[in-house]
Amino acid sequence: MTLDMSEADWKQKLTPEQYHVLREQGTDPPFTGKLLANHDSGDYRCAACGQIVFQSGTKFDSGSGWPSFYDPVNAEAVHLVQDDSQGMHRVEVRCGNCDSHLGHVFNDADDQPTGMRFCVNSTALEFLKKK
Repeated sequence: MTLDMSEADWKQKLTPEQYHVLREQGTDPPFTGKLLANHDSGDYRCAACGQIVFQSGTKFDSGSGWPSFYDPVNAEAVHLVQDDSQGMHRVEVRCGNCDSHLGHVFNDADDQPTGMRFCVNSTALEFLKKK
């Protein structure tokens, strides 16, 4: 669907802030994201293509300053990419549909079922509340 969009198309579709985070691997400042304190039940979708990537039942407060999830909605929803930028080794989380940057995943959530912390930018997500 959106995989064949040019960067010019993405710039038209997304806000400048969304473009920076989703297409240029930017990040929200910590503790500023609109979805950080969201506790409603529903689906978190990629802001670029609309694919459901996380569900509210897997969201938890990690204290990191970004919305955190312990598991994606399914194995195809996201894909993981090795990221050695900024002088450190991390694992980037990208949308499985449109390849947009969502955030990073860390193996440090020992108190969660999977042990994983998908640390995601609010700007990269849209929330659809369940009725």
